[in-house]
Amino acid sequence: MKRNLVAKMKALILIGMALGLSACGLFSRNEDMPEPNPLTDIKEEVKVTEVWSHSVGNGQGKAWLKLEPAVDGDTLYIANAKGLVMAVGSHDGKLLWQKKLDVQISGGVTAAEGLVIVGTLGGYVLALKQNDGTELWRTPTTSEVLSAPAVDDDVVVVQTIDGKVAGLLASTGKQLWQQETLQPLLTLRGSSSPLAVDGMVFAVFANGEARTYRVANGSLVWNRRVATPKGSSEIERMVDLNGTPVLVSSSLYMVSYQGNISALDPDTGRIRWTHETSSFQGLAEGFGNLYLSDDQSILSAVDQRSGSVIWSQKELKHRELSAPTTWSSYVLIGDYEGYLHVVSQVDGQLLGRKKIDSSGIRAKPIVSGDMIYVYGNSGTLSALSIR
Repeated sequence: MKRNLVAKMKALILIGMALGLSACGLFSRNEDMPEPNPLTDIKEEVKVTEVWSHSVGNGQGKAWLKLEPAVDGDTLYIANAKGLVMAVGSHDGKLLWQKKLDVQISGGVTAAEGLVIVGTLGGYVLALKQNDGTELWRTPTTSEVLSAPAVDDDVVVVQTIDGKVAGLLASTGKQLWQQETLQPLLTLRGSSSPLAVDGMVFAVFANGEARTYRVANGSLVWNRRVATPKGSSEIERMVDLNGTPVLVSSSLYMVSYQGNISALDPDTGRIRWTHETSSFQGLAEGFGNLYLSDDQSILSAVDQRSGSVIWSQKELKHRELSAPTTWSSYVLIGDYEGYLHVVSQVDGQLLGRKKIDSSGIRAKPIVSGDMIYVYGNSGTLSALSIR
């Protein structure tokens, strides 16, 4: 896999754990990055309509965050980088409450068990009451929390940027257990959200490993290397798994940067198939396919059973696509200019688009019922419907 390493260095925020590299300013567009494909006229076969919108302060801020909304029942919860947390009616956008915290929020939002849970740049996990935003507890972690925590069996599972996974008691925030992995010298700035389901936690890491723990006590069930570093430089050897694993039926799917998309047996970790690709975004699933945006912003559909590529959509190449989401028969994905694109799951055809936020869209669109929620970088939160 040949890559322009200079462009990659300036297109991705990197953490030099032992090398001491600075990440400041690497994410602004510059002359070394490939020119994004311009948008062309399309026959809009679907109509994207705004139902309501809200401003959420400064939105994602300047630290290249990917804060996402969370819906629980009839309420949507959202946070911005400066510590503002809001609850609004998911159908009408009516403000129910807002709370200004004394922290910089970097991970979340998670809404479950009557709690709104966020992580911070300072290395804390905070839980608020869903009904009024009252803070219930805050628990220190070992490093920054850049992904949304998961909740299962009254345990909050949080993954930090230094490769540690911890289980916290949902009612009090007390730490129940903690596990850690060895981190490579250089990693992408980010971490996957753990997937907690049926008493198990599936977590993936920057060293190319996938691990499964028991929610109750953190004991290791299995670990498997799914991406192997290659090349002579630390940049070439980066194989971060940054997207949350996807569990569909009896298969666990994950994708790595400069590595593979892989299907594993969730009980044993045995690898069923791999397909070479490179992505630092998450996966979506539907119609028997997996959907991913690779590191060149080529959107592809991959067969869940075999790993073969069904179709690739190249018209959005280099447009810095977000992670995809599926709704009905469509794939939804945002880009650096703030457009939400609607793509057919069947053949990858572009069916519609809508401008949401001129500062761009990094966070994955969220779907609940017949509503689609898109959170733009500058703080525009839009609830959309598709006809």
